[in-house]
Amino acid sequence: VFIAQSRASGSHRDLEDEELTRIFVMIPKTYTEEDLREKFKMYGDIEYCSIIKNKTTGESKGLGYVRYLKPSQAARAIEECDRSYRAILAEPKNKSSESFEHDYYSNNMRQELRGSALPFCMQPECCSFEKAETRIQEPVSKRLSVVSRLPFIQEQLFALFDLVPGLEYCDVQREPHTNGGYAVIQYSTVASAIYAKYKLHGFEYPPGNRLTVIFLEDGNDSSE
Repeated sequence: VFIAQSRASGSHRDLEDEELTRIFVMIPKTYTEEDLREKFKMYGDIEYCSIIKNKTTGESKGLGYVRYLKPSQAARAIEECDRSYRAILAEPKNKSSESFEHDYYSNNMRQELRGSALPFCMQPECCSFEKAETRIQEPVSKRLSVVSRLPFIQEQLFALFDLVPGLEYCDVQREPHTNGGYAVIQYSTVASAIYAKYKLHGFEYPPGNRLTVIFLEDGNDSSE
């Protein structure tokens, strides 16, 4: 991997410090900084490792940074490490970690769904799933209820569910007695709603927070 820069971009070392030597990885929540260093030291000289933790509980979010001394070492780590780490170059430190984490998870989710969501209605797994739902007599509809122990941000939740084709609306509502999140999602077809429930029920969004997705009655005949 060869990385070039224009002459107008300033100090080469400054650019490396911000963009080319620090990688962002997804890790098991049980990892310590020593575990992270041990897994990635084979790719080059590590300057430091850090694990992103929940500010309230101090628990790992399952995400971490590894900073190498050279851009070539960071590039090698991205290319050669196990795919489960989903390693990418980290954003410059002047971008908030919360914003970067959101972008990172949204992009990963988009990549996971891209291969199967279009044309999703032709996928065997979707058809068999729909038949299974009907077989066990679970009421299905075009409308979904989404519950979370953390509050939702309208734009972020819309972007997540819009990855499945056919989203008509996403209505985020506030729970009066808790700090949790609640939203109503509606798709143009039952098949889209089934697929969204299948893919997003139990999905961690944001990291460490599992979504609960269930069908809501929409007034239509479910047998349709």
